[in-house]
Amino acid sequence: MSKERIGIVGLGRMGSAMAERLARQDFTVAGWTRSGLSAEKAADLGIAAARDPAALAAASDIVILALLDDAAVHAVLDELATADVAGKLIVDTSTVSPETLRAHEAAMTEKGAALLDAPISGGPEMLLAGTVGLYIGGAEKDFQRFLAVAETLSNRIHHVGKLGDGASAKLVNNMMLMGLWQIMKEAVELGGRAGLAREKMIEILSGSPAASPAMKSRLPVILGETEVVGFPVSGVLKDMGVVLDLAGRLGVATPAIEAAQASFGRAAAMGYAEADLGTVVRLALEGKG
Repeated sequence: MSKERIGIVGLGRMGSAMAERLARQDFTVAGWTRSGLSAEKAADLGIAAARDPAALAAASDIVILALLDDAAVHAVLDELATADVAGKLIVDTSTVSPETLRAHEAAMTEKGAALLDAPISGGPEMLLAGTVGLYIGGAEKDFQRFLAVAETLSNRIHHVGKLGDGASAKLVNNMMLMGLWQIMKEAVELGGRAGLAREKMIEILSGSPAASPAMKSRLPVILGETEVVGFPVSGVLKDMGVVLDLAGRLGVATPAIEAAQASFGRAAAMGYAEADLGTVVRLALEGKG
């Protein structure tokens, strides 16, 4: 069976990595961005450039969205709804509200298209290696159709339920990570005030049962050895806004996430909005948090 053609909307860090990974694995890939996709960038990624969403849909069987926020997803889905999307599967990998895709389900069904939400856990380097996590919400038949693509991108695939449930699962996962960085920040602040050496604190924390792959991967950032950005402070703040909005609507108290939001907000105000998220712990380690 021939592989389905892939169209990707949004070629930022995540969308570009996804496009490159799929093209390397012999998928036919086209791309489109709202800011314009140059022929040079398309060639670098090994994909074709589409002139608009309608052209992208025409050149694709599965259309994947990799966008910044809810507003961008709504705008692109509204544009796609004016194109011929009959028989297409539209998959959103963005981190957005569970209600975002649900708001477009009736219109897309009427057009003959199907929707999945499949937000990604992990960064561009993990996408290129095919090791991100995928949390997928939608009908079983649509999940099965997407599975060959999902298996190319991910070694941790979770079909969690109906449309929108993938987004909920991603937000729950993000909450655990947000809490990790906040607790580590507080731990090194307390240890520093108590007189512990920073090297000894990092040695203890990175070797403890509480250590995680996410924390260990950020140690070079935390220790000031690199300024490479895996995921920026601004991105964490955007995602936290989605979490807090959902929690507020559902009446769930989230004091730990509110504390984390304050910490990341301070880092952004200090000029670190586009620095890696591990910078929040580095600032605390240096007594600047």
